[in-house]
Amino acid sequence: MRGMTTILITGASSGLGAEMARQLAARGNDLALCARRTDRLDELKGQILAAHPERRVELRALDVTDDDQVFEVFGAFRADFGTLERIVVNAGLGKGAPLGTGRFDVNRETAMTNFVAALAQTEAAMEIFRDQQAGHLVMVSSMSAMRGMPKTMTTYAATKIGAAYLAEGLRNELYGKPLGRTVKITVLYPGYIASEMNELARDKATFMVSTEKGVAGMVSAIEKEVADACVPTLPWAPLSLVMKHAPLGVFKRLM
Repeated sequence: MRGMTTILITGASSGLGAEMARQLAARGNDLALCARRTDRLDELKGQILAAHPERRVELRALDVTDDDQVFEVFGAFRADFGTLERIVVNAGLGKGAPLGTGRFDVNRETAMTNFVAALAQTEAAMEIFRDQQAGHLVMVSSMSAMRGMPKTMTTYAATKIGAAYLAEGLRNELYGKPLGRTVKITVLYPGYIASEMNELARDKATFMVSTEKGVAGMVSAIEKEVADACVPTLPWAPLSLVMKHAPLGVFKRLM
């Protein structure tokens, strides 16, 4: 997909979503941005238009756990622009508690936001792409999807592999078919990229990179329409092999 495109980003009010919006606008793309916090979206739109007054930026409030609203908002954005070339399923939560410690409510909230809501977004996106006979679905997963994770990360990691498998299953379905040549699927596996979600871990996380650097790797992978990418590539691409295949004792020491 070359040249200017219209890109819908969920969870665009902060963190990786907001920085993707800034960088994609700088590369000549129009934006459909949605999130629960519309005041943040208004502020972001102002920043983007101040830097790139020729861009078009449309905003809508969206709680991705409201299934009906997901379909309504995606459809309304398509009506705004006529077509949506890319849809980035980005909204997510980083909450979690060790299983069996009395915080099912926290784990359920993460599961509903990161997986069930990702399913709703993927369904809505694919309805549009099937109708258009073209599009690019980008699923933001996580390096934690490489292996079952312990303690507070257990549910989060499970949701992120689930979201990745939604996208991979679509790629499998479309492979070798006419629609597979015009609908592209990308799964991103970000490592430690500074954001509001992992603010408490910034001082402890090895390999943490700035939001700008991490998102630059994500945007590069999106524009290349790769099937999947660990970002930043170093150290996460080689580490993904270690995470997947290291004996459990070695893996626990790494974590």
